[in-house]
Amino acid sequence: MKQQVVQIRCKNNNQTKNVPIGSTLSEVFRDFNLHMDYGPISCKVNNKVEGLHFRVYHNKDVEFLDMHTSSGSRNYTRTLFFVCSKAVHDLYPNSKVIIDIPVSNGYYVDLQIGHSVGLEDVKKIRERMQQIIDAKIPIKRFEVHTEDAVKMFRDKGDLEKVKLLSSSGSLYTTYYQIDDYVDYYYGSLLTNTRYLYLFGLEKFYSGMLLRIPSLDNPAVLLDMTRQDKMFEIFQEHHRWQDIMGVRTVGDFNEAVEKGRTTVLINVSEALQEKKIAQIADEIANRKETRLVLIAGPSSSGKTTTCKRLSIQLMANGIRPLQISLDDYFVDRHHTPKDKDGNLDYESIYALNLDLLNRQLMALFRGEEIELPKYNFQTGMSESSGVKMKMNDHNILVVEGIHALNPELTAQIPESYKYRVYASALTTILLDDHNYIPTTDNRLLRRIIRDYKYRGVNAQQTIQRWPSVRAGENKWIFPYQENADGMINTALLFEIAVIKTQAEPLLQQVPENCEEYSEAYRLLKFLKYFKPISYRDIPPTSLLREFLGGSSFKY
Repeated sequence: MKQQVVQIRCKNNNQTKNVPIGSTLSEVFRDFNLHMDYGPISCKVNNKVEGLHFRVYHNKDVEFLDMHTSSGSRNYTRTLFFVCSKAVHDLYPNSKVIIDIPVSNGYYVDLQIGHSVGLEDVKKIRERMQQIIDAKIPIKRFEVHTEDAVKMFRDKGDLEKVKLLSSSGSLYTTYYQIDDYVDYYYGSLLTNTRYLYLFGLEKFYSGMLLRIPSLDNPAVLLDMTRQDKMFEIFQEHHRWQDIMGVRTVGDFNEAVEKGRTTVLINVSEALQEKKIAQIADEIANRKETRLVLIAGPSSSGKTTTCKRLSIQLMANGIRPLQISLDDYFVDRHHTPKDKDGNLDYESIYALNLDLLNRQLMALFRGEEIELPKYNFQTGMSESSGVKMKMNDHNILVVEGIHALNPELTAQIPESYKYRVYASALTTILLDDHNYIPTTDNRLLRRIIRDYKYRGVNAQQTIQRWPSVRAGENKWIFPYQENADGMINTALLFEIAVIKTQAEPLLQQVPENCEEYSEAYRLLKFLKYFKPISYRDIPPTSLLREFLGGSSFKY
């Protein structure tokens, strides 16, 4: 009997081949005789990212992905989480592992092993992980009825997964197994432990930091950077979540089903406002402060943070004056260019730093200045006719991506400055082993805002996102620890609200475009959340900057 075959078109080498029906992607990769130094890790199948366990039963387009891609890196990282969790389980059978937050170019792992985590514990876990990797153990994938998966994890004592899967609405669930250890992940994994060629594990605060290879150079680990202030913000929000009894998405969905939505919204909004008020109080108590600098990455809610902080400053008897950095662009023919030869408006050198510093110092001396106005049509700086002068009750507020960069205000005395970093730091977890990337939260915000206010569809926003992220990595993230105060602009309930507006936009991304894989991934992720209507959100909420209906003018 003639063997049945399916036709596979490979985008890596633009070849088409027939392969036996039911072949795994690992087998397809070998059939095409491809070579990747750091792959394959995962694969796009008809523009949906799948693991190499995936079997082909119909004609497909495939593109194999390596460690230079975000999808490949996510797959590798999830597999490291799995091996780390198994290693801890092997050494401390009654332990609990929480893969918590991305920080210091790694992932914080919170451990409950019956005693304080010491250097010797970390060493033992690192060695056990390496043993599992060296043993070249197959990672098996199973797809079962969700009821059976829920029973299995309940018997295992993993109640967070029970809550998540019970509320997911999925008929079938996929789980993975290494030896006799099983776990659930919301994305695909590697097919064998031996493909984990590089990792780091360090003692970090009361737990560990799991380090991963760099996206730019997968041969090396990402540099470990200190992010003490960022870590404390995460921990602060975890303490709040513990008080509210909502640490994971399963907890959240349970609270929504029990009618606690209004309480979640009101408490989350109150906690965020309290943090903004605390920063305003601190600014007011620093008598020398003349300049508040607010920075944060794209879609972090800097504008609303600035407006709400200004209100709290007024409640302290301070009248804030605002300057827009967009009006300090140099004339277009002086704008620096990026590596592709395009005008680089993200660069700090696209701003007239000398003029900005001269005008700031003049204001601080009590002199009157005329603010510039940048004409985006002509690409020239013009006179605005708008005059500004400060008195003893004024503080200047400047918001922009470069606000924490020391070079922006190099001529201003340090004692005059108070720096604020605002970012949407997602602190709720899917479950103990599945964290939620903060960048996904911001990307979803931006998709909604771009469509609503800029006429840009989800496909275009997703297409531009890597370049936005590259600018953040260069101009924003290196300076975030310079902040005197940090504000987490993410709200505990927000993804459940964003879901209702983001899903229709993501569903419009065509399957035959590159951006479809990211749209599909985000749609899968959003399915975990019980929806909340945006009508329940107060008009002063930071989320209104993206959803519409804000009482603030933008």
